[in-house]
Amino acid sequence: MANMEITPKSNLEPFSLPLLIYNTVVIGEATSKEGKQFSIFIGLDKNMATQLKALSLDESDVELQKNTSDLKRFGEGSYEDWYKKNRTPFALFDNATNTLAAIIWFGSKPLGRKSLKHLSSEQLAEDETKLNSENWHTISYRSYPGFRGKGLMKDFGSFAIGVYIRKFPNIKLWTSTNEENTAGTAYASALGFKLNEEASDRKNNWLVMIK
Repeated sequence: MANMEITPKSNLEPFSLPLLIYNTVVIGEATSKEGKQFSIFIGLDKNMATQLKALSLDESDVELQKNTSDLKRFGEGSYEDWYKKNRTPFALFDNATNTLAAIIWFGSKPLGRKSLKHLSSEQLAEDETKLNSENWHTISYRSYPGFRGKGLMKDFGSFAIGVYIRKFPNIKLWTSTNEENTAGTAYASALGFKLNEEASDRKNNWLVMIK
């Protein structure tokens, strides 16, 4: 049974991904089992990007800081620079409070490529497009305090994957997580991802999962 009912927007104007930076397309409306109303966007506008930066800088969010590189990626870093990597973010937005509840993003990335805080300066300078001969795309996901643990992410994730795959039918998806992040691993499994031992780095507790 769905924890969140999602109604896709009908009669959307055609669009290509990634969108121009700060452009958005509303692709669905959602209602949680608690009755909260959400909109689902592709792309973040400037308000959402500002919220994303503030959330990423929140060091009291222990779960986010432990399990992601967002402090460096969005907090200390530039959203504009990140977007230049041809990333496509999806946003779950709480209509009542105009608050960013969760994001999921996709983008071309070589299988098993580690996140920012695990890469050397030489690796950061490498051209990921040239390294990615097998057309792998990564998916990353975060929910934020006040919305975490509400059963929103599985339906949001399944919906986002469906939209993205329809735009890029010939790609292969992968995700990664720290082995200690059992919630992240369980979420990826719920979305249909399976552990890939060859691409994983067990010595450093780095798990890679593919779909």
